Amino acid sequence: MLIRITHRPSGELIAEGPRGWGITPFEGNYYIGRRHLKTSGFKTNYIPGLCIYKFLYVWMDFQWPGDRSRNLGWLYWLPNPLFPFIWFRVAVPGKHPDLQVELITES
Repeated sequence: MLIRITHRPSGELIAEGPRGWGITPFEGNYYIGRRHLKTSGFKTNYIPGLCIYKFLYVWMDFQWPGDRSRNLGWLYWLPNPLFPFIWFRVAVPGKHPDLQVELITES
């Protein structure tokens, strides 16, 4: 099964890859491996966050020509070693009005 994530306002493809280690769904969010991230639009805004069991992250804005979506993603800078699928991966929420998530069955 493939996962395709598109940014609705700009139409830009954010990620596309296999469900599992490529793009990992966890707690309603998607953790995207670097190889499957199809955009360079995510920019760190250096606003920190803390999850009590996944540890320290920073928020990321998604920028495209003329505009941006603030805090659309995040990146764990000091991740919990028990969750390797979140290590240094851009994460996006599974349900966000600016994102379209498609699950594609491979035939």
